[in-house]
Amino acid sequence: MAFLFSKIMSAGTAAYAVFALAQPRHLGNAVTADPSVQAQYDPLARIYGFRDLAVSAVALASGSREAVRSAMLMRIFFDLTDAVVLAPRADAAKRQKLLGTALGWGALNTVAVLLDARSGGR
Repeated sequence: MAFLFSKIMSAGTAAYAVFALAQPRHLGNAVTADPSVQAQYDPLARIYGFRDLAVSAVALASGSREAVRSAMLMRIFFDLTDAVVLAPRADAAKRQKLLGTALGWGALNTVAVLLDARSGGR
């Protein structure tokens, strides 16, 4: 399969997107322990779900090296911006896990892009 690592990561991101759409409260729970504030993150979780589903679909459906690479680079950028946007708003007790998740996923996506580039997309 061409772009194997990028497609594996894209499938994982698509699975998260479906989860985000089905259970949007997960994001508010990841940011704050305060139930009265958690619901405020539901719209953002839905945006993340649609965004991630769209980018993953491009990477999964495309055979074009440029399209897959562009989708993956967008994904990495999104992971970094998720960390920058959410971390300052997170409860101190939840910040490290939130940063670890966003930056860890970004790192895994980066490794996938590099491995696919090294293998020539094969």
